[in-house]
Amino acid sequence: MTVELGESFVIKGGPVGTRIVAEVDTIVVAGPELNASMVGKSAADWLTVGPDGSYGTLDVRATLKTDDDELIYVEYSGRINLTDGSVVSAPLFQTGAEKYDWLNRMQAVGVGQNSPDNLVYEMYEVTPATSS
Repeated sequence: MTVELGESFVIKGGPVGTRIVAEVDTIVVAGPELNASMVGKSAADWLTVGPDGSYGTLDVRATLKTDDDELIYVEYSGRINLTDGSVVSAPLFQTGAEKYDWLNRMQAVGVGQNSPDNLVYEMYEVTPATSS
């Protein structure tokens, strides 16, 4: 998943710290079971910066449209290391499309890297270990 960031706004001194609202211009998801891109203009990251400024807590929401015209809502939280740009997230998906119902049932993790212009994630499905 590649996320291209747009304009951002910094709100300093709020009750929970500094908030950076980063608009999202585009999202492209490319994989063996899911190919989609952002639809609409409602996607953003409402990042809260930690007290020492070295990390942030993600709060991202977006709507995706698959290459076969199905809609998927995604939201995720996570952490970003603001000193080196490394990112770990925990996306949850919601869709009414039967073909993509497997997304409703899974927990994903995203591991990625932030640059000034975009975030690039590798996404993985987390599955419980089976006991024998």
